[in-house]
Amino acid sequence: MEIIGNGFLARHLAPLSAGHPGVTVLAAGVPTHPLPDAEHRREAALVEDAIRHCLRRDRMLVFFSTVSMYGGPGGPGDEDGPQVASTRYGQHKLDLERLVRASGVRHLVLRLGYVLGPDEPGFRLLTALVTQVLAGRVRVQRGARRDMIHVADFTTVVDAMLRTGVCDETVNVASGDCVEVADVVRHLEHRLGVTAHWQVTDDSIEHCPSVRKLRRLVPGLERLGFGPGYHRSAIDRYLAATRPADVIRRERTETP
Repeated sequence: MEIIGNGFLARHLAPLSAGHPGVTVLAAGVPTHPLPDAEHRREAALVEDAIRHCLRRDRMLVFFSTVSMYGGPGGPGDEDGPQVASTRYGQHKLDLERLVRASGVRHLVLRLGYVLGPDEPGFRLLTALVTQVLAGRVRVQRGARRDMIHVADFTTVVDAMLRTGVCDETVNVASGDCVEVADVVRHLEHRLGVTAHWQVTDDSIEHCPSVRKLRRLVPGLERLGFGPGYHRSAIDRYLAATRPADVIRRERTETP
């Protein structure tokens, strides 16, 4: 496996690099949102370069997209349904997906839920929430929901799809446990032994993907504990591997 990028996902995928010959993983895109148009143009140019590279060498391109394109209340979050991005970032990724599919390159488009894990950047959701809870004040968007998947399980799922030869597909990679961010904060308060003051806002969007297709393509996901309540075990694994001081340091020193 060839990995383009050296960020959070690229580092955790590195142990797979000795396997999966003929596969190029693009793990160097826009890490967060909102960002200037220049960053979106940079990622588009990177995707175009990766497409040309894979076409010349007959390699399969793995492109990481987002479940942020699912935003309607109660929407099915289905890969094959009509897509109407709820955020500018989601529309950007949707445009890049279309670019990949139209190019003729062999591909695997993975729409990622929130991938969490040790050493994630300080601007990511869970690290930011831990920092806020420890500081005693946390901002919570009313009704906001996220599907969380631990990075170790994310790596297992990617490895399984490549081993079974999944190709020319668009697949949601998530746990099926789309939980309110408020519940995440409550679990963090419980585990960290802190009761924080909540600032509740109403500018929330759901990003709840379907995992029916993932379960069909990757049998045996039950062993990873996916489904209701999974977020708690994923967060506990994160906390077990991360010292609070490290979380605060990353939040203060890292920028998107």
